[in-house]
Amino acid sequence: MGLSRSFQKWSENSARKLARHTSRRSFITRLGTLLVGGAVLPLLPVARASGASERMPPEDSKIEGAEGDPTKCEYWRYCGIDGNACACCGGSETSCPPGTELSTVAWIGTCKNPVDNRHYIISYNDCCGTANCGRCFCTRNEGDKPVYLPPKSNDITWCFGTKTNVYNCTMAAVIGVSKK
Repeated sequence: MGLSRSFQKWSENSARKLARHTSRRSFITRLGTLLVGGAVLPLLPVARASGASERMPPEDSKIEGAEGDPTKCEYWRYCGIDGNACACCGGSETSCPPGTELSTVAWIGTCKNPVDNRHYIISYNDCCGTANCGRCFCTRNEGDKPVYLPPKSNDITWCFGTKTNVYNCTMAAVIGVSKK
């Protein structure tokens, strides 16, 4: 009973202190801002892979030559990768391995193709559903942003919207040419 009474006293004192230092309008404004901000959060600009098979790259077929080996971390498309390259896990740089599912969200980066010296926009999609393949782990953080900028952060497991959030590998598909 003593704990309950002390909690009540603490609650009362906290509420009184808040009332002394905050007006009702200020409180309602902050509450409204918090609610609207929370409602807007899902609208952050993230590449969503609904219809991913149609979206995955018509651009890939137009790129001149292929510089490098997609099973090596130095491959030009992997400039912003942080994970296992799908090319080492039974898939390719543009497709998930059999038995995995493409995540519905991705992070993006811009990588320079050494063959044509152009910068390309790369969509890094995690392939999810089976255990981590454990091969070709690459950590290249060129252009990586902090976690509070999710669309440009590679430090997040992006297995959202899939049947399971178990990470397997990451693919790197060209989705456009940068204006850089």
